[in-house]
Amino acid sequence: MAVVRRLSELAGTPGPGGGDPGKVLEHSDGPWLRAAVGADALVTHLGPVRAELATAHAGLAQGAGQLSALAELAAVRESWERRFQAARGECSSLAGGLRAVARAQGATNEAVRSSFAPVALREGDER
Repeated sequence: MAVVRRLSELAGTPGPGGGDPGKVLEHSDGPWLRAAVGADALVTHLGPVRAELATAHAGLAQGAGQLSALAELAAVRESWERRFQAARGECSSLAGGLRAVARAQGATNEAVRSSFAPVALREGDER
């Protein structure tokens, strides 16, 4: 039966990337922040879509006369405009949520690190 006398013994060996075994469970905010930047980019990219649709449909009613398909086309366009607006809202909300996760994980890392500080000091005294 193995006896563990120090918390550092519980850490084991570092993962495949190597490094400090004490940081194996530390979270990185990098992936969360990159995802937030991507969501922000989608918000920006979808921004001009409404104006682009309006430009593409400009003059269509004058050239088509009384075609019944125009009413359908207008309904489809409105539907797409609502979808693009909803997508922008979702992406904007998602970006904020992803950044909040990164902040929360950073705070959790610090709280865990601080909670082990007294134990690490006692271990250092035993040496």
